[in-house]
Amino acid sequence: MTEHPRPAAVPRKPTLARDIRPGAFAGTGTAVTIGNFDGVHRGHQAMLEVVCQAARQRSLQPVALTFAPAPGEYFAQAAGKAPPTRLQRLRDKLLCIWTVGITHIQLLRFNPAVAAMAPDDFCQQVLKVGLNAKWVIVGDDFRYGKGRAGDIKTLHAWCTANGIECYVMPAVKAMDVRFSSSLVREALQSGDVVTAAAILGRPYRISGRVAHGDKLGRTLGFPTINLPLWAPLPLSGVYAVRVYGVDVAGVQAVTGAASVGVRPTVKEDGKPLLEVFLLDFQGDLYGRRIVVEFVQRIRAEEKFATLELLTEQMHRDIAAVRTVFAKAGG
Repeated sequence: MTEHPRPAAVPRKPTLARDIRPGAFAGTGTAVTIGNFDGVHRGHQAMLEVVCQAARQRSLQPVALTFAPAPGEYFAQAAGKAPPTRLQRLRDKLLCIWTVGITHIQLLRFNPAVAAMAPDDFCQQVLKVGLNAKWVIVGDDFRYGKGRAGDIKTLHAWCTANGIECYVMPAVKAMDVRFSSSLVREALQSGDVVTAAAILGRPYRISGRVAHGDKLGRTLGFPTINLPLWAPLPLSGVYAVRVYGVDVAGVQAVTGAASVGVRPTVKEDGKPLLEVFLLDFQGDLYGRRIVVEFVQRIRAEEKFATLELLTEQMHRDIAAVRTVFAKAGG
């Protein structure tokens, strides 16, 4: 096992509320940012840092307002369509937001009542009554309210009328390319975890509790740890990975070969799964919460005619993963 910088820890004990509670912030005003924050990429991080700075300067509490489910998921489900690709579990998103310095996350349940809110009603009920907002920041493409009728102009007008400071964050770019969750999705779908990491400001990671599988990997000579995933998947294929949470302290990274996908060789209609074969490690990890950090793609997911051909390919995959880490120095 090689020690690497582990995923950042939350700097202080944060708070989370799943419903708006009028009067919860009566004793202290808040500085609020609003967004889906899927992936919490460098653009999101910049906005979260700005709201934290503004809160310190004004003696306010920094708050991130986000949604569960995301509006896109809600409307897709209502229309009977496949939901948009989600980059991370809700737990991981919350941890990433807290790590930046936000002390409170308001998780708003996106339901028919919220979807039907007029823009001014949303501001009145959520920002003013629910959060006692004194300072608000959003991105320059922010839309809100029923039918996405609200935009930065209507938000600014409402804030001005209610004595609330409103700031619009310019897009965060590199080489004239705007950082966005969509850009991360495009990179991951093509297997380019290096570009995804550059946009995210950290390696792409998936966390979860190790679950029991069908033990096929053990039968083939490659015992794996398994994490059930969501659909649609943000990425698929075989990757070189680092895994945190294997040791008791959770500070050492164990290298491994990961397969992400639906296992077309062994399942006709397989559920999304992340399987990791840990290099040079053996142990019982069932129930352990781990973090899988994606380093480099080895190949795309594919269907093999026989398990023997799959096994031969797995040997080549593991050799390729060892080469990746040998070049990287572990």
